[in-house]
Amino acid sequence: MAGLWNALVQAYSYLAVVPMIPFLIIYLTVKLRSGDKKRAIQLSMDVTTLFLIGIVSSQLNQMGTSFGPYIILLFMLITAGLIGNAQNRIRGKVNARKLIRAIWRLSFLVLSVLYVLLMIIELAKLAFTPLS
Repeated sequence: MAGLWNALVQAYSYLAVVPMIPFLIIYLTVKLRSGDKKRAIQLSMDVTTLFLIGIVSSQLNQMGTSFGPYIILLFMLITAGLIGNAQNRIRGKVNARKLIRAIWRLSFLVLSVLYVLLMIIELAKLAFTPLS
């Protein structure tokens, strides 16, 4: 059982390093099987968000903080509160399904930008650090 768990952790690690790979795999698979481009993009975004949470929290931890996943979770919860409040004011009730979907897809957008920015910062650090 430990071997299976280690294999899953290793596969997640490899896919999280470059989150565009699972995005493309899922997009192409769903697009070829169903022919629905919108559904393929949405499902790809939803699954890739899991990988982006892992890699961005790891990148944040490398920047010097040990609160990477907690920072991401905090911003997701704050955004959920703001969107839920807006839904409640406009419609008089909160649609939990739409709220969770909106937070998850906004997280994809924000985490994608953070992934690129943190990767550029990390590469710049490596490029400009003198070898000892």
